Amino acid sequence: MSKIYADIIIDISHEKLDKTFQYEIPSELAGEVFIGSRVEVSFGKGEGRRITGYVVNITEEPNWDPTKIKPISKVVKDANAIEDQLIALAAWMKGHYGGTMNQALKTVLPIKKKENVLKKKEITLLLDEKQAKDIFTDLIARKNHSVAKERLLSALMEDKELPWEAVTKKLNVPTSVIRDFEKAGYVRVTEKRAFRKPTDKLEGDWVQHTLNPMQQRVVDTFINDYNQGIRKPYLLYGVTGSGKTEVYLEMIDHVLKEKKQVIVLIPEISLTYQTLVRFYRRFGDVVSIMNSRLSPGERFDQFERAKKGDIQIMIGPRSALFTPFPNLGLIVMDEEHDDSYKSEQIPRYHARETAVQRAAMAKAPIVLGSATPSVESFTRAKSGEYTLLTMENRVEKRPLPSCEIVDLRKELMDGNRSILSRSLQQAMEAALKRKEQVMLFINRRGLMGFVSCRACGHVIKCPHCDVSLSMHKNGKLTCHYCGYETVYPKICPDCGSKYIGGFRAGTEKIEEVVQERFPGVRTLRMDADTTKGKNSHQEILNAFSNREADVLIGTQMIVKGHDFPGVTLMGILAADMSLNVSDYRGAERTFQMITQAAGRAGRGEIPGQVIIQTYQPQHYSITTAANQDYDSFYKMESAYRTLMSYPPYCHMLSIQITGEVEGEADAKAKMLTDFIKKQDRGFLIFGPQDAGIAKIKDIYRKVIYVRDTDYNRLIKIKDGIEKLLLESNEYRNAHVSFDFNPMNGF
Repeated sequence: MSKIYADIIIDISHEKLDKTFQYEIPSELAGEVFIGSRVEVSFGKGEGRRITGYVVNITEEPNWDPTKIKPISKVVKDANAIEDQLIALAAWMKGHYGGTMNQALKTVLPIKKKENVLKKKEITLLLDEKQAKDIFTDLIARKNHSVAKERLLSALMEDKELPWEAVTKKLNVPTSVIRDFEKAGYVRVTEKRAFRKPTDKLEGDWVQHTLNPMQQRVVDTFINDYNQGIRKPYLLYGVTGSGKTEVYLEMIDHVLKEKKQVIVLIPEISLTYQTLVRFYRRFGDVVSIMNSRLSPGERFDQFERAKKGDIQIMIGPRSALFTPFPNLGLIVMDEEHDDSYKSEQIPRYHARETAVQRAAMAKAPIVLGSATPSVESFTRAKSGEYTLLTMENRVEKRPLPSCEIVDLRKELMDGNRSILSRSLQQAMEAALKRKEQVMLFINRRGLMGFVSCRACGHVIKCPHCDVSLSMHKNGKLTCHYCGYETVYPKICPDCGSKYIGGFRAGTEKIEEVVQERFPGVRTLRMDADTTKGKNSHQEILNAFSNREADVLIGTQMIVKGHDFPGVTLMGILAADMSLNVSDYRGAERTFQMITQAAGRAGRGEIPGQVIIQTYQPQHYSITTAANQDYDSFYKMESAYRTLMSYPPYCHMLSIQITGEVEGEADAKAKMLTDFIKKQDRGFLIFGPQDAGIAKIKDIYRKVIYVRDTDYNRLIKIKDGIEKLLLESNEYRNAHVSFDFNPMNGF
């Protein structure tokens, strides 16, 4: 029987992740050692020093002289060891999405830096009440007595333990006075580990809401399953304004009562503050946040607080998924359809699939919520893989906003060249006169990425893939799926108009137009430029919520989950921009963004109005979104995906090859294509071809696309290529990376 070896990391701090040590798995432990297992090994010379490590790989190949490889001493059994679960999750991510184990480990494990540890000093009174009174009386009886000493002792007689900073800053007591008290034996100064709390400045009281019958039905289903020990994925499909957050709160409350912990995933940093406030008011100091705007020290502290049990609920985007909760009892993923849940860094994991996997490892349920579920999730719900929970109406039976579709082709024909259609201008004028608020959403996704005709709305598309062609600087239009190319047209091939080109408009330009059209109007912008500061999202949203502005203009970050009762009008500018990106998900993204944007209007007492401006008013993604009709959209989109062999009915693997010399990168890409073709003739293979951006910083980029109905067969292709790269010197100068079911074009 051949020997089996384990690659082990001795320390899981970031600095040590790149170094593993190999040990033999003895036969008596063969059934107990797995990836993620915590083991004890002898380390260094001799057998005396025993330390703990984590198994990150198991292999039959020794990486050095087998006679010198030591055996694992024992497997450490620890039910609360969260690291082993996260390491096992990292191994799953590596296998599922590609990349190295180290890259996966650095994704799931928190940063550990000693310099980020915050210390806090405490001053404790050691005297009993009589001793303290006697010394205080003696102090004030002295001539030229020390006022600082009197102030310090008086404060300590009221509260026997005081923070150092409060004493030195608020009480203005010099350090020398504290040291004098310490030498005299009056006080003890201790240093304790302190934790930064991003929630320190939050306040407000929780207002209890009574669930309506629709909400209660969903909560009861979840609680009944939970009490019976059923742990599975749920898809909560509820229209905008149906009260999904209140449902989440009730589910979480039940899980917390079971002494479990909860991760709440949200897609945008801009949603963090509003979500945090609602959760903090309900659950208090057991709530914290995790996002990229926190300092490294703040992020590290939140992970440490989670491990200690100080935090029970963690809220944040993708990275919050890896919170080291030892007793994870529920994962909630709000706006589960959102693109930002897909990582663009290696490993290119999708937080939805990874969250489902982590929930399964922790034996916890996961609730995926959306008013516009992803086609993938809804398909799984229809097949029974997820349990579908539905909420069909808004709370208090408030009506959905009325939607009007404006044909921008007709606006142009009638002489209106403004960014704002005549209908939108009239609606804004009426709303502003009534002192109501307006939101204007500019759909910038794919801006300038495609060519369209302003006269007839025709978009230049690939004749083979039914996706728009992308503009390149060489004057050609290219398909990033099959490589088809054509020249940039000077006139519209459909109607002969000369008004053909890309769309140029941004939030600044829109703000100028609004201020010119409505003198004196108060505007706010929310986009990448205005949200660079740490608290900028919160400041802009607070200002708008406090009615400090009449009109909020922004990109997709303003349409997700925000609740402004004063908003009665939503204007959606260039609704079809995302429809025309070089991506098969264009129609789905358009439907989702329009529906989500429309959902911001009419959330208060006054009914809402939505005006959708588009060059393609008959497209099914726009007409179904205007009617808030997800079921009809899903039927048409599913038929399109099935016909074109797109996910979820067929899976895609993107293989990217980069190199400093174009010829070498091209040659390596062709060799890999030949390798794939030899594995199995059942795959659909496209390429190799230039990536969407063919060269970045003098690095050439080639791409191969492989499609198959079986995801596992694509994983085998990925595994085979990874093995080939390790064993063959021919690929030494080429870098290869993988992306499964890519989300953002190529």
